[in-house]
Amino acid sequence: MTLQNNSHSEISLTSTENRDFYEIFSTYDWQHTEKDIYAKTVEDVQKALRSERKTLEDFKALISPAARPFLEKMASESMKITRRRFGKVIQMYAPMYLSNECQNICTYCGFSLTNKIPRRTLTDEEILKEAVFLKKKGYDHILLVTGEANRTVGVDYLKNAIRLIRPYFSNISIEVQPLDTNEYEALIAEGLYAVLVYQETYHESCYKIHHPKGKKSNFRYRLHTPDRLGKAGIHKTGLGALFGLEDWRTDSFFTALHLRYLQKQYWKTRYSISFPRLRPHSGGLEPKVVMTDTDLAQLIFAYRIFDEDVELSLSTRESMNFRNHIIQLGVNSMSAESKTNPGGYTVDPQSLEQFEISDERSTEAIAAMIRNKGYEVVWKDWEKGYK
Repeated sequence: MTLQNNSHSEISLTSTENRDFYEIFSTYDWQHTEKDIYAKTVEDVQKALRSERKTLEDFKALISPAARPFLEKMASESMKITRRRFGKVIQMYAPMYLSNECQNICTYCGFSLTNKIPRRTLTDEEILKEAVFLKKKGYDHILLVTGEANRTVGVDYLKNAIRLIRPYFSNISIEVQPLDTNEYEALIAEGLYAVLVYQETYHESCYKIHHPKGKKSNFRYRLHTPDRLGKAGIHKTGLGALFGLEDWRTDSFFTALHLRYLQKQYWKTRYSISFPRLRPHSGGLEPKVVMTDTDLAQLIFAYRIFDEDVELSLSTRESMNFRNHIIQLGVNSMSAESKTNPGGYTVDPQSLEQFEISDERSTEAIAAMIRNKGYEVVWKDWEKGYK
């Protein structure tokens, strides 16, 4: 397995063992990579589709404008690969927002420090109330979400939250501020299953524009978070970029580059890819680049063709119509009935959300839709006893 740089010379992944990802990432120029993707031809796409072992150059072709005439073929191939690898199942999960406290300034987020909103962090009693509600809905896979405020919702708070809900859920994941390796180890010991940490954008100079203040402004520290997770022995790491900040094709290439590096370095860890598009929020940022539904479908097909093992997850950011159709064509994990505000299910439904969701259907309605399409709803995908 190889990585290819912009001059098309190949770097053996075995040579990455003594190099961190930033060193590899730094050999790629954003503008050159973007130009290379947009220069791909129909012949490049056909070659990529024929290739038995997909390379990063193949991925560039599959996400390029030249692949647009091949979407039907890509959709068919994506569906075939997904069914062969995962069967006709969709894993369901729900986010549980614990806090909207945040020490960062992020141009696109409703929880940004500069937004004058009421701040709230759930108490033990409130956490349990939310957990009971979601458990009754059938969920066994929960994603705990906070703003990035280490003093308020640091490791001790997260440890306590995991201890509180562990009797209710088999799979506990988090999407919080990046932590150090020893901190992840402490959370794993409490029962942590997975961590989602999105780079937002891999365009380093533009990353600084969107994150001018707070710990999140440290591009390299955030970029190395999946490495710290791998060293801590996490079961699953979630990657992704926030589409709308910069060119979605180029950000997706760097996400794929990151994925390949991590798969080689931390082969015991599983990986997932998410596809968040900018959604409205208080004082919101307008997308710099609009990603259409067709663009998103192309990207999902490309990822599935590129890597049959990676989990592809779609949230309630996306519309009912899009989610209804895409479940048969590549994704294998979905959220439902999501609330993006602390205590949004039972404690404080009217508090400010991090962003607006699009698919507002109930858990029961989405589960029924999945079953009506001939798919099975799976509430968890891993049991500790079988690790």
